[in-house]
Amino acid sequence: MVIDLPESKGGINSGPTALELCVMSFSGCVGTIFAMVAEKMHLSFDKMEVEVDAQQKDGAPTITDVHFILKIKTHAIESKVEKCIEHTMNTCPVGVLYRQAGINITHEVVML
Repeated sequence: MVIDLPESKGGINSGPTALELCVMSFSGCVGTIFAMVAEKMHLSFDKMEVEVDAQQKDGAPTITDVHFILKIKTHAIESKVEKCIEHTMNTCPVGVLYRQAGINITHEVVML
């Protein structure tokens, strides 16, 4: 994996920054842990996608806020999906690290 900086910061923009990779790791962790928790909860789905937006507010040196959208195609009721997200966020190791670092995490569910 190539990790680089944008040209404006001295890199050649040949790959994601370390911080961008950290956000990708969060997205991947939410997706994989959600799938594992959903299986245990007997929550079946046909399609699931996690979209993450990370913010660095007020000139902070790192991420301050993360908002993710979980898009899911399922016949389950939304409250069951929300319960699955709750269990996911208590289990997702990257999410736990984010919370311990004081990063504000919010989410929304889009039922497809």
